[in-house]
Amino acid sequence: MDGRNVERVAIKFCFKAGLSATETLVLVQKAYGNEAVNRSNVVRWYSRFRDRRELVEDNERGGRPKSTRTEVNTAAVDDLVKNDRRIASRMIAESLNIPKTVVLRILKEDLRKRKLCARFVPHSLTPEKIESYLAKTLSPWPM
Repeated sequence: MDGRNVERVAIKFCFKAGLSATETLVLVQKAYGNEAVNRSNVVRWYSRFRDRRELVEDNERGGRPKSTRTEVNTAAVDDLVKNDRRIASRMIAESLNIPKTVVLRILKEDLRKRKLCARFVPHSLTPEKIESYLAKTLSPWPM
């Protein structure tokens, strides 16, 4: 049970004991200090308990999850980039069915890669290696 549910159980107990919402707020703030729920949340939960609600957990919510940046997706993006270094972030997003912004964040922050001449390369390259790489790839004549 997380911290918010513990507070809701305390609010439910005070409701069943016949205390007012204001009295409950004072008790919850004494018990939990700065981490306590605010007045509007105490009143909201009081009205839910008055409407015969028994559960203190949140209701299920629809829509897209808050984050699709998981270890599974990070591994999948890494595999796709290792198989084809020239793959576009849009193509990765379409194949994994995740937003392009999440793909870019995974590549940059989790895998520490950046785009260089249409290829994803590690950030750990030294400036000299990047310079020699650019000289080889951008030169009109083969070396």
